Amino acid sequence: MAQVTVTIDGKAYRMACEEGQEPHLTELAGRFDQYVSHLKTQFGEIGDLRLTVMAGIMVMDELSEVNRRLKSLEAEIDNLKRARDAVLSDHVKTEEALAVALSEVTSQIHGIAAKLNGLPAPVSN
Repeated sequence: MAQVTVTIDGKAYRMACEEGQEPHLTELAGRFDQYVSHLKTQFGEIGDLRLTVMAGIMVMDELSEVNRRLKSLEAEIDNLKRARDAVLSDHVKTEEALAVALSEVTSQIHGIAAKLNGLPAPVSN
C-alpha cells in the first residue's frame, strides 16, 4: 500500500492508497482543497470542521447533479438506440419490398421482351 501526503486548507494529511494511485489521490485532494478555500473566502474562519462539512456537501451536490445528468443521458441513449433499431427494421422491410417489386418488374420486362421476339412468355416465380 502506497502512502501520499496531501494538503487541505494548509494542513498536511498522510493517506494510504493503492500503488500507482498517488497522483489521482493528490489531484482529488487538490480539488477538495479548492472547495474548502472557496468556502473560507466566502465565510471566513468558521472552523475547520464546518468548512470540511460544507465542502463535502458541495461535492455531494455536484455528484448528485452529475448522476442526474448521467441517468438522463443514459435514457436518451436508450431512446436513440430504440429509434435506430426501428429505422433499421423499417429499412430492411423496405429493401425486401423493393426486391420483390424489382423481381416482379423484371419478370414483366422479360415477358414483354419475349412477346416482342415472338417467343412464349417466361413463367413467373
